[in-house]
Amino acid sequence: MPTLLNDTNAHPAYATASSSRARRAARAGLWALPAYGLLLGLSTWTHQPGIDDFDAYARYITTDVFLISHLGASIFGAALAVLGAFAVTVFLANGRAARTAITGLVLTTITNVFLASTFGSATFVQPGIGRAHLAGTPGMPALNADTAYGPAFFIVALTATSFLIVSAIVLGTAIARSDRRLRWHGIAYAVLLPAFAVTGFALQTAQPWTGFALAAATTALAVRLPRLNR
Repeated sequence: MPTLLNDTNAHPAYATASSSRARRAARAGLWALPAYGLLLGLSTWTHQPGIDDFDAYARYITTDVFLISHLGASIFGAALAVLGAFAVTVFLANGRAARTAITGLVLTTITNVFLASTFGSATFVQPGIGRAHLAGTPGMPALNADTAYGPAFFIVALTATSFLIVSAIVLGTAIARSDRRLRWHGIAYAVLLPAFAVTGFALQTAQPWTGFALAAATTALAVRLPRLNR
């Protein structure tokens, strides 16, 4: 009974067509990264007030902006990040940075699964707490501190954010090492995604611009990378 490999070797036209389809899919997948960067910028254009002003916090987390930004940008954006990293790895898999690219892909995937869980917590838990508080239900700040911002949430969120930075540096290094003409594309990815994470804590007014800069840098990557792999 012939194996799939033997069957493919016996039909080179089929193998060529399959390879062509895979490359087209990977080329399209590269555009998930600019979309991801754009969504990062849009989703952080506004920031929720601190929980010290719980009334303002409750009003913000019950808005459509909060819901849409978390569902459409944060959770869907995490999926786009994984798809984009996979597409990049497809192009780098046969080059000298293959192992580094695969490591970056694995880290990106695991990281974004955990990040999506924290975004899901915010999306589905916080609005209910906010609505209850605005309706006059007592004890909501304490409940919020125990659930939406409980110890488990902080541990997962901070750990995942740390791994997001590591995964960006690893995948960016792979891009930069794969071809000297991609050096600055890789450096931009390795710098801008960590910058987005850090400014979320340290300089929130700059955070959306790091997302938009990432979108611009990965747009250049999506155009350049397939041309170098013809």
